[in-house]
Amino acid sequence: MIEDYVAIDLEMTGLNAKTDRILEVAAVRIRKGKETTFFSAIVNPKVQLSEDITELTGITRQEAENGADLDETLSAFLEFLGEDILVGQNVIFDYSFLKQWAVNHKRTIEKKAVDTLKLARIFLPKEQKKNLESLCAYFEVERVNAHRALEDVRETVQIFEKMKALYGEKQPDAFEPKPLIYKAKKQTPATSQQLRYLNRFAAYHRIEVPELAQALTRSEASRLTDRLIAEYGKIKEAE
Repeated sequence: MIEDYVAIDLEMTGLNAKTDRILEVAAVRIRKGKETTFFSAIVNPKVQLSEDITELTGITRQEAENGADLDETLSAFLEFLGEDILVGQNVIFDYSFLKQWAVNHKRTIEKKAVDTLKLARIFLPKEQKKNLESLCAYFEVERVNAHRALEDVRETVQIFEKMKALYGEKQPDAFEPKPLIYKAKKQTPATSQQLRYLNRFAAYHRIEVPELAQALTRSEASRLTDRLIAEYGKIKEAE
């Protein structure tokens, strides 16, 4: 049964690795069941945070705008993870965002992990809620700064260690690391032609398009163009 691993937690701007962005990353290195070091950073997602995300995480728009560079931070984060086994709560969700970034930057990431959510589904009563907050209550782990990555990851470690102690000897196979599988396709930046058209469109219709201040991918720019045309109509000169 694993005693050495890295536990991870990420906060994002939304739920879809293909369209949403990483906002905060945290990881805690565990050796023989004890924390030895950690990694934690808010990153600039280069999109405006929704009020819902700010309310959920407590991370303000200003904090996000002043966050670390995403690419530099993710490179350092992957180095921190190294070859360790991962542990996380619904870890495939966090991994999907890491994988998408890695594919976009021609980086390779293949990891094995143990998921506390899957363990909870095996060992806890069916009617017991299994989100992180509920698991903290069930295992009497103090909940601090909910939905902040470093605090969440440390709580996940406590839950994992308690589950190992309670159920590990009875069913050790459940704690065996499994490969994380997520298929991601490389996303490319919006073309200069797409951005020129969007800027012309905004000027023609005299509208604000906040998304133009963001780092759009080609598919995001295409969806944005379709949405704006459906709402405002085409630029007549372009017909």
